[in-house]
Order: sequence, then C-alpha cells, then structure tokens
Amino acid sequence: MSADGVLVAGAGPVGLVVAVYLALHDVPVTVLEAEPALPETLRASTFHPPTLDMLESTGVLDDFLALGLAAPTVQYRERAGCIAEFDFGQIADVTAHPYRLQCEQFKLNRLLYEKLTTLAGTEVLFSHEVTGVEETATSVTAVVARGGGATQRYEGRFLVGADGARSNVRKALDIPFDGFTWPERFLVVSTPFPFDDHFDGLAPVSYFADPDEWFFLLRVPGLWRAMFPTRPDESDDEVLSDASVERRLQRVHPAEQPYAVRHRTLYPVHQRVAARYRKGRAFLAGDAAHINNPLGGMGMNGGIHDGYNLAERLVRVWRGEAPESELDGYERQRRPIALEYANVHSTRNKLNLESRDAARQQEFRRTMRETAADPNRSYDYLLRISMIASLRQAAKL
Repeated sequence: MSADGVLVAGAGPVGLVVAVYLALHDVPVTVLEAEPALPETLRASTFHPPTLDMLESTGVLDDFLALGLAAPTVQYRERAGCIAEFDFGQIADVTAHPYRLQCEQFKLNRLLYEKLTTLAGTEVLFSHEVTGVEETATSVTAVVARGGGATQRYEGRFLVGADGARSNVRKALDIPFDGFTWPERFLVVSTPFPFDDHFDGLAPVSYFADPDEWFFLLRVPGLWRAMFPTRPDESDDEVLSDASVERRLQRVHPAEQPYAVRHRTLYPVHQRVAARYRKGRAFLAGDAAHINNPLGGMGMNGGIHDGYNLAERLVRVWRGEAPESELDGYERQRRPIALEYANVHSTRNKLNLESRDAARQQEFRRTMRETAADPNRSYDYLLRISMIASLRQAAKL
C-alpha cells in the first residue's frame, strides 16, 4: 500500500462510507476488516434525512431507498394513544429527503462494498484485524493479525479507525473511552406481527412511554422491530428465552397466538466518548469514537456524519488543497457534538420514556403535545431529532 493512500480499519457503514468517498475522489484506500465477511449485524436501522442527503454522493442511494421503508412521521405514545406526532415534511425546505429511512445497516454495507469494488485504487481485505499502530513523521502503519500467528504491516499516509466500540485502533493509540454503561441491557426482537393493525394510526417509528416497561416499535420492510429494557438481575439466557420474549411482546399487544420471532438480540448500552478523535496520523470515527443508547438513532448516523466530515478533509489535504492542519477541524467539530448533542438527546429520550415520577410524566406529555401543536417549535424539534441542528452546530465550531 502506498504511503500516499489511506488505511481504513472496519468495513461497517462508517468505514465503507469513508472508503467510497475517498475512492470517488481518486484517493487510494485499503479497508482492513477483522471479520471473514461483511458484518451483518441487526443493530442500527434508522437513517436520518441529512444522512440520506450525504449518501447521495456515493451513487448507491437510489438502490438503498428501494430496499428500505420511508417513515415520514415519528410518534411519542402511551398505551392510551398518541401523545404527539411529528411530520418530517415540515423540514422539506432544508433536506431532499424529509423522512427517516428504515432499513437494516448491513444492506447499506453490501451496496457500499459493491460500489467500492468497482473503483480504482481500492482494496478490501477480510480476516485482517488491526492490532497495532506505528507512526513516523510521514506515514502510519497498521499492524494486522491474519490468523495462525501471522502478522503483516500496511503503510498509509493516514489511518481511520472505524472498527467499532471495542476499537483496537483506539486501544493501540491509548485513547481513553470515558463515560458509563447503563445497568440494564436492551432487548431487540423482530416479528412480522402487524402491530399497525392493532394501534390506531401507528407511525413506523413510535416510542411508547411506560413507567413499568417502556418500549419502542420500529418498522422495517416485512418486520416490526420491538425494543425493550431489561432488568439488571435478569441473566442473558432468561432475557433471550422464548418465555421472556413472548411475555414482553404480549405486553405490547395481547395476541391470541404466540408471536413469530425472526431475530432476537441483547446488548449492553453505553454512553462513552473518546478523549481524542485524532492522534497524529490516526483518527477515530463512528462507534470507535462515541457510543450512546439507541433511542433516537443518533449513533450510526452520527458516525456517518463523522465519516463525511473526515473524508472531505482528507481529500483536500491529499490533493494539496489544504495543509494537514485542516484535519484538526475534524475533532474540533465532531467531538463536541457527541458530548453535547447525541449523548444528551439520547439520554433525555430514555429518561422521559421510563420515568416513574408522576410530575415528570405529566410534564413530558404536556411539553410534547405543545411542541407538536406549535409549527415553529415542531420545526425546531424536527431539526434536532433529524440531526440537522447538530450538523449546523458543528459547522460553527
């Protein structure tokens, strides 16, 4: 690999977005992925309007839109009915895609990978786990484990660590990952059960506030994904058991027949942000840089926003259109957003949905109803939950 090129650790949505953007601008790029094939995790499945606007430049957006389900509205509900509904059509003046797209992230990965394989100067290497980072004044080297004890070194001008929450790049750079882990884990269950036939006017994205056990329903093509909190005293086996999954789904809606379950996933929930996003010639992006609870869909979308911000800067530097100090702006713009926006907003969502304090419950419901009823307030709220507001805030830093 030429030291004039860029190394990308991780072939998830963030790493592949970076790689495709660089390759489209004639920057040589090598993607190093630890897994033997493209990851097909079922975690993120919401793509916000500005993320779709960004993906348009990759050339895969039309195919991706055809695979997903457009969700023009989002609701906050309680069991008695809808508290408030917000329509992304209100912000059509600032985005070409005034809706959320509901689609599993691995489908985007496939499209980006296929695109990357058609571009010159690119390489995607599977079963290549980055385990170390070495740097000189003019280059950075990724130390890669190949299995069976074999080790290789790949040299580039820059390295982007998009290798997930357990990032080996972040560990190799000795960058702290400060924050905390929530005591409960989240259970996500996918079912073809037609919840929209049983909840009047149910939106494809619906958050249900409930002091006993909140839940979240999200529609993807052919399935509903239901998210639940779990108790800290429940073991993994208990949570994932047929009886536990059935009990939680029956609380959402009592059904005569047992629910058909297509997938079930249990995962810990963190709020953490890396102390630095840049160290020398190496950068962190996506989950390697920040993780938060998934209520609001800020994590993956924020990671893709990281990727575009960094890739644009790398292109300008590689072309000689900007000095390397241009790259300092990446951390300056993106890290405060993770600290002050995604973490704060996702935490507020969780606390509002689960609150058992009667006064707080009443205040949350009143505020949401008043916000939805006021065109100016609802417009501003939609800018926040779509992450357009965070991008505008970052641009000022």
